[in-house]
Amino acid sequence: MNPRALKQRLESLEAAGVAQIPKSLERGRQPTAMGGVPAIGSSQPSPAAVASAATDDRVASLRLLAEQVAGCTRCAELAKARTNTVFGVGRPDARICFFGEAPGADEDASGEPFVGRAGQLLTKIIEACHLRRDDVYILNVLKCRPPGNRTPEPDEVAHCCGYFERQFAVISPEYICCLGTTAAHALLQTTEPIGRLRKR
Repeated sequence: MNPRALKQRLESLEAAGVAQIPKSLERGRQPTAMGGVPAIGSSQPSPAAVASAATDDRVASLRLLAEQVAGCTRCAELAKARTNTVFGVGRPDARICFFGEAPGADEDASGEPFVGRAGQLLTKIIEACHLRRDDVYILNVLKCRPPGNRTPEPDEVAHCCGYFERQFAVISPEYICCLGTTAAHALLQTTEPIGRLRKR
């Protein structure tokens, strides 16, 4: 594992509440008997087993983070008015993440992002790319619905940024598709107009 990936892994585990990692053999090394000869019955895990274990770790980390989000009251107005928090949905090892602004009424009712009219359009766009919703990960800047679907306030974005940053750290996508100005500004920590950000 390269240093960057290792750092991200440790940060995601810490964010998920893991305080201690059990001592174990280095990944990819076989247990050895005396003289460096492989121990009887030892074998390296198959690539499929390693991938499965990594996915399980991501699922566990995201589950713990979702529980933290569900109990969040940093934005008193939003926490008081919400029906459900809307954490995110999709593959925990997705190559592509779609990053929206905030939940609407349908999302607040269901607890799942992009299930209303905008969600139906997003699903069609994903399918037009020869993918399924299950192949990607979908999340929002805010995890609670703003009253009247208004634009998120800067302090609300600041309260939620730790959550979506930790989601991205766990998932480690290759591509993040920002769905609108609020998402682009929150991700890139800028106020530059989205027209100037395109193609950069």
